[in-house]
Amino acid sequence: MILQTTVAQYIPTNAYFYSDDDTHHSFLIDPGAEADKLIRVAKENELVVDKILLTHGHFDHMGAVIALQQKWGIPVCMQANGRAYADNPDWNLSAQTNVPIRLKDVTYLEDDTDVNLEAAPEHRLHIVPVPGHTTDGCVYYNLKDNVAFVGDSVFLNSYGRTDMPGGSEETLLSSIAKEILTLPADMTLLSGHSEPTTVAAERRMPWYGPYLNKD
Repeated sequence: MILQTTVAQYIPTNAYFYSDDDTHHSFLIDPGAEADKLIRVAKENELVVDKILLTHGHFDHMGAVIALQQKWGIPVCMQANGRAYADNPDWNLSAQTNVPIRLKDVTYLEDDTDVNLEAAPEHRLHIVPVPGHTTDGCVYYNLKDNVAFVGDSVFLNSYGRTDMPGGSEETLLSSIAKEILTLPADMTLLSGHSEPTTVAAERRMPWYGPYLNKD
């Protein structure tokens, strides 16, 4: 089951519960704000959140992490380059707010590996790097459920900003073409700030042309 919840303190962000149907144990992806709301949604849907996964280290995707860790005592995971963002308010952009974020207890995931739930080991996501919006940008996907959580790399008919610390448009377009647009054409892409889209729909966008089928 996938349950999308919009949370906001400064910027509305899509947070996702990705749950095992049998056990109701769940990943929570990109809890950007409103920890109390996310706790309530989990309770109302009888979900047990085992792990928090971050698609990248910007404040609007991890603003509720510390409160949720204090409540649930669970791991928070991000791509290995997230070290540059986790406890640096300038890089995670929280310095622009009145609540600087410094994450200390983080599990860093290696690229091209699986992360699963302890209570339901077959419920897993595969992580691939998609840098460019940030250096630690990544995507979590599951081929069986035909879904990918793409954060701010891809939006419906668009892609993420590249004018912030660690950003690079060339890197982002290249990595999207390599890691996302090579996934099954009908795979659903769930982003941080837009409606869902698909691999096939985004492959039609002209800005990816120079990067597709490139050695």
